[in-house]
Amino acid sequence: MHDRRKSQPRQILVSLVCLCALAYFAHHAIKGKRGLEARSRLIERSRVLEPQIARLEAARMRLERDVALLNARDPDIIEELAIEVLGFARPGDRIIVPAAARSLPPAASPPGMR
Repeated sequence: MHDRRKSQPRQILVSLVCLCALAYFAHHAIKGKRGLEARSRLIERSRVLEPQIARLEAARMRLERDVALLNARDPDIIEELAIEVLGFARPGDRIIVPAAARSLPPAASPPGMR
């Protein structure tokens, strides 16, 4: 009834198909878009970017602190920022210009020094 000679080629064919499927999935597990090699590249990239992330987080903290101070509507903080960042001064203020700034040509002098 059951002929072993006919089933042997079928077993070989099924084994080959399974082996090919296994090879396909193994290849993609290693070299695929989300495989082991891609994971190692991502880990290395994250190591490289960690110092930059730390710098950006520190800058973000400073900006958040400045925004909180500005939201408090403290006139002293706003005046300090206007003087420091924009180079403004009140009419009665005396401005002291360092000697190094006086020797700069007019095009290179800081804003508000002309």
